[in-house]
Amino acid sequence: MKLYFTPGTCSLAPHIAIRELGLPVELRRVRLGPAPVVVADGSDFRAINPLGYVPLLELDDGRLLTEGVAILQYLADLEPGGGLAPPAGTFARVDLQRWLTFTSSELHKLFSPWLFHPEYGEHAAAVARDRIAPRLAVVERHLQGRDWLLGERFSVADAYLFTVVDWSKSTKVPLDAFPRLSAYLERVRARASVGEALRLEKAA
Repeated sequence: MKLYFTPGTCSLAPHIAIRELGLPVELRRVRLGPAPVVVADGSDFRAINPLGYVPLLELDDGRLLTEGVAILQYLADLEPGGGLAPPAGTFARVDLQRWLTFTSSELHKLFSPWLFHPEYGEHAAAVARDRIAPRLAVVERHLQGRDWLLGERFSVADAYLFTVVDWSKSTKVPLDAFPRLSAYLERVRARASVGEALRLEKAA
């Protein structure tokens, strides 16, 4: 497999999942921008993903998979013994999909683009921060008595939530009112898979 990624973006989530599962992968760094390129060979990334964003997972048979939530569920199901997703058909599986969807629609799309593009202006950024706060409060309440979003086991939903909420420091989203969430971020950061993914992305 090949994972097309850019450091500091949501492609970290599937990279964490890959490291959790011990899957073999080739990392392909992408330099984002108006004309995104694959760093290794300077090729136009839009030739394989016309939308020009990461992550993209290229399977061994050449098929291309885009969209982070789909990639995360694919990886978890590729190695069901890894425990990163509950079995299909269970309520726990639906709960996983709920948290993946919540992170994607209620958090990710508020952080990005509004807090990553200064050209939108400080007013737009302030509105985004105001809207993020009550959504983080939902996570804070949910984490009472839980180590992970689904309870006792780390899942791909945790990889995704960590990736997005960890942008808070660089985007000036305060977490002072969310001590459980802050502790949760540190639990995720302490996982060997996260440290390995961050190290390899920095070196790529």
